[in-house]
Amino acid sequence: MPYPARLNPHLHQARAHAKEWARSMGMLEGSGVWDEHDLDAHDYALLCSYTHPDSSAEALSLVTDWYVWVFFFDDHFLELFKRTQDREGGKRYLDRLPAFMPMDTSAATPEPENPVEAGLADLWARTVPDMSMAWRERFAESTENLLNESLWELSNINAHRTPNPVEYIEMRRKVGGAPWSAGLVEYAAGAEVPAAVAGSRPLRVLRDAFADAVHLRNDLFSYQREIEEEGELSNGVLVLETFLDCTTQQAADTVNELLTSRLQQFEDTALTELGPLFAEQGLDPHSCADVLSYVKGLQDWQAGGHEWHMRSSRYMNGAADRPDSPVPGPAGFSLTPVGLGTSAADIRQLTGRAGAGRLRAFSHVPCQPVGPSLLPDFFMPFPTRISPHLKGARRNIAEWAHRMGLLEPQPGIPGSGVWDEEKLLDIDLPLCAAGLHPDASPEELDLGSAWLAWGTYGDDYYPVVFGRTRDLVGAKAATDRLAAFMPLDSSPPPAPANALERSLADLWVRTAGPMDAVGRRTLRTSLEDMTASWLWELANQAQNRIPDPVDYIEMRRKTFGSDFTMSLSRLSHGRRIPPEIYQSGPMRSLENAAADYAALLNDCFSYQKEIEFEGEVHNGILVVQNFFACDYPTALGIIHDLMTSRMRQFQHVAEHELPLLYDDFQLDAEARKVLDGYVEELRNWLAAILNWHRGCRRYRQEDLLRHRAKEQDPFAGPTGLGTSAARLLSPGRRRTTYV
Repeated sequence: MPYPARLNPHLHQARAHAKEWARSMGMLEGSGVWDEHDLDAHDYALLCSYTHPDSSAEALSLVTDWYVWVFFFDDHFLELFKRTQDREGGKRYLDRLPAFMPMDTSAATPEPENPVEAGLADLWARTVPDMSMAWRERFAESTENLLNESLWELSNINAHRTPNPVEYIEMRRKVGGAPWSAGLVEYAAGAEVPAAVAGSRPLRVLRDAFADAVHLRNDLFSYQREIEEEGELSNGVLVLETFLDCTTQQAADTVNELLTSRLQQFEDTALTELGPLFAEQGLDPHSCADVLSYVKGLQDWQAGGHEWHMRSSRYMNGAADRPDSPVPGPAGFSLTPVGLGTSAADIRQLTGRAGAGRLRAFSHVPCQPVGPSLLPDFFMPFPTRISPHLKGARRNIAEWAHRMGLLEPQPGIPGSGVWDEEKLLDIDLPLCAAGLHPDASPEELDLGSAWLAWGTYGDDYYPVVFGRTRDLVGAKAATDRLAAFMPLDSSPPPAPANALERSLADLWVRTAGPMDAVGRRTLRTSLEDMTASWLWELANQAQNRIPDPVDYIEMRRKTFGSDFTMSLSRLSHGRRIPPEIYQSGPMRSLENAAADYAALLNDCFSYQKEIEFEGEVHNGILVVQNFFACDYPTALGIIHDLMTSRMRQFQHVAEHELPLLYDDFQLDAEARKVLDGYVEELRNWLAAILNWHRGCRRYRQEDLLRHRAKEQDPFAGPTGLGTSAARLLSPGRRRTTYV
């Protein structure tokens, strides 16, 4: 915990107000959930006084009421629905709550039927007049996520199923409430995040890293209460205890390591990504100050939340009475420097395990020999189907790549000859496309192969052209230009300056031309997310920084192109499927499980290529090696176990959660058939990616050595006795740089 806890001077006023408010809402006597003693023991006013030390008395009282409400909801839902395992009743209960959060404050709300509804109606009316419409929408969404994902916890209890680590982190953000708390930080600090940057990567990562640290800390304190008393399966310690097959204490230590990594991710993002974001968006000084005040508010929450957990009887069973219980200093005073970037001034952070982990992340030695990639026995429950048009697609992709200029150096750009025809044929992207879309027409297969070629070429091009020279500005400018070749209307694009732009313009016309405006926007957004992820990789490479495990998994879905290729399939569903379906928890869980399996599969095959031949830091096995300080085989075993867990999660969601989703949305037979077909497409997607990795010539040691030899001797041809003349006369050889 690098930040000191401070106490708001208005604590006693907030305590008195919270008790009076809770009683007026019906949360105490007669509620069947709490009495006055429970509220006093939990002391939510103390929590808010620690987490919002600089708030005014009025703001502190309102925020405290919000926390009383959210904890009462948690216990109310537990008593009514979790203990009885009444999913249908729980859904009816949750479906009513959004009606008490109208965007228009003049709109009528239903008559409350229980303390949770009464409290929400009162709090919403008192809070939103001071906030913008954009904040209202964001806060309502996070509140609904917090409420609705209680059904996920209930479903897991019903199924007696412990989630895997990645699934748990994602779902805990929604049901755990920290993103919701981050919204209240904006209110309490009087520092609303400008809408222009609220959805950006830096703000999203700050919010998510904050949330993960808050939740993991809570899991450590609440393990005994949740596991022994409540029968919960959604606790990070239990999740890792089950996944790693280790002792409870070993799992707790690992949770604490991950908590530390998330706090370090928070600091890294604040220090390295906010400044460029402010400049890029042209934020005025007041808006920049609001964002920084918000960041400070998140830091205060971390420190205060830790201190409250140390003192609240909700978790520590009388720890507040311990004589050695820490007492915070006066507000604003600390014996060590505080604020962004000052945690290193505390010598404990430098000499402990936290400091060792951070040091490892920045001290990786690139291009170390690791030998051929070790490949485990991958769990793949789905068969591979291949299009009968594969042979023609292989021929056509070479012709298209030549025509677009992908197989030659780009004019005026040193080192830009990343591909030639031999390398294109080695990669064999039509083999992948033929498995992804086994029922495609010849034209559709050619288009799918070309999109895969474009994305793979770009992924190879950026590290060579921009990464080796650390030209992050040039990479950003090149990425920004790509949007001009994806017009949302019929406006003509500019003249392409290189093969990447020329091929994108060609593919956009062929793909987006028949689409409506919504389809074009969706497709462009998925492509922009993918190309932006290439910039994230370059920035980490420039810092020689091995990513945090959670940040890596989430960004890997974009760098691998998972979101993009899945979006192409979703677009074919047209307007028959409500967009809310794709944003639902089960559907995102299904897609993310598939994406993670495929990306980690790629990391297994490409380990030698990336670590030994390219000096990369973006590989899941390396991330695990760094986090656990373990060797390659051990890290591979953990990645393989995670892949298997994600595949089993994919199967679980498809078989058990999607049918419930269909019922919840009351989908008709046609919509259910479309979504069942989409699940089958994802099964093809997974099988095809494994089949392609096994069949292409991109990752094997002999192919890596062959390409390295060509890079060192671009005129190399046949070798052996009597072949020197053939090498000398070999026509058409270009000097090419290979990755």
